[in-house]
Amino acid sequence: MHSPATDSDSERAARADLETIYRAAVAAVDPTRLVGRAMDGGCHGADHVPDLIAGASRVWMLAVGKAAAAMARELERRIGDKLADAIAVIPKVSPATTQPAFIPKKVRVLASSHPVPDESSEAAAHAACEMLHRAAADDLVIVALSGGASAMFTWPAEGIALADKIAVNQALLKAGASIRELNVVRKHLSAVKGGRLIRYCGGARVLGLILSDVPGNDLATIGSGLTAGDWSSVGDAVAVMKRRGVWGRAPESVRAYLERAMAGETDATVKCNDPILERVTNVIIGDGEVALEGAERAAAALGYHPHRYNEMRGEANDAGVAIAKSLCEVRRERVCAVASGEPVVTVRGGGRGGRAQQCALAAAIELSAIGPGRRITALFAGTDGIDGPTDAAGAFVSPGTVGDGDRAGVSAATALIRNDSYNFFKAAGGLFVTGPTGTNVSDILVAVVNY
Repeated sequence: MHSPATDSDSERAARADLETIYRAAVAAVDPTRLVGRAMDGGCHGADHVPDLIAGASRVWMLAVGKAAAAMARELERRIGDKLADAIAVIPKVSPATTQPAFIPKKVRVLASSHPVPDESSEAAAHAACEMLHRAAADDLVIVALSGGASAMFTWPAEGIALADKIAVNQALLKAGASIRELNVVRKHLSAVKGGRLIRYCGGARVLGLILSDVPGNDLATIGSGLTAGDWSSVGDAVAVMKRRGVWGRAPESVRAYLERAMAGETDATVKCNDPILERVTNVIIGDGEVALEGAERAAAALGYHPHRYNEMRGEANDAGVAIAKSLCEVRRERVCAVASGEPVVTVRGGGRGGRAQQCALAAAIELSAIGPGRRITALFAGTDGIDGPTDAAGAFVSPGTVGDGDRAGVSAATALIRNDSYNFFKAAGGLFVTGPTGTNVSDILVAVVNY
């Protein structure tokens, strides 16, 4: 039964619940806990991890991604004196850069660029490969991967300038390419991705501990498959570029390299049947599913009935509309709907925002049209605390959000077309700002209905 509280009081309380549930989802994919569980052999596929570490003469460690600092710190603590050398490649803006105690004591910490690579991304890859080259056959190399690794660990293939690779990546992002498509192209323009990193490991055993930000957990896509066999071909990379309208305007060095690769004149990615993979063990230590389980536990503790939606995928505008329609169909009291995924944004405007905020704005417009007066409040946010090139994790929406924008002098419809969701929510009062969380599995939706 509804309390006599005003709508604004009710929505404020709903937002507080949504933030509690979101933070529980993030806590469920805490990198320290997940690494520790894997080191103990306590997650699926990790049965042999304790034996791999115990049987190694020395251990070399590379952590790359948004969760790299926490993963490296726990690995260093667990491995102890057996750790020969280690590098953690962290985002330039991360808890590790502002909290010195967060930085592992014996690990070289290199700050790198995300979401667009730069010279620091290339320097990190060079430094790591130089370190790994010192590993011997009776050693173990641990590669701890998390979201953001593709941009933060970049070494272009021979003959391709870093600026040219960045240009292709940016063009694909603006064209709405999925993470799977992006990483197919990235792998084939790289000296280290698509399993090539294994070739730098001096014959050592390789253990990949992977915090997945990719729906479906495809090892070849997460971090562009640094330690995984590549199911894609050079032809697939060219097809993605042509399908997204990027091939004809790609830098000449990129087209020339890919054409040489198709003719078999360049070093190929590691294929899934390559014998080199026999010395590699990859373990998914956490993913969006683990985050949603945490969210559902928190929702139940707050008196909601958890309900799992299908994965968020496809165009953010379409995903937002579909979610709004589903929320309006809920009739049961106190339902909490959750979902994870990574919708894409085809950029057509010059505004500011991210895929979670774009998805939220599309949902807000639909809710205002078909759900006026309904008690529905939703939060769309990235588990990394960073949605696109903004300082927001995402945004809250309800059937009244469009009206909030109108009163603030901003049009939701115009902002949607201009890809300017951030400025809309900033004016309308819906931004959700957490700062970097130190983990990353996917975007999530948490919505409460009939509260």
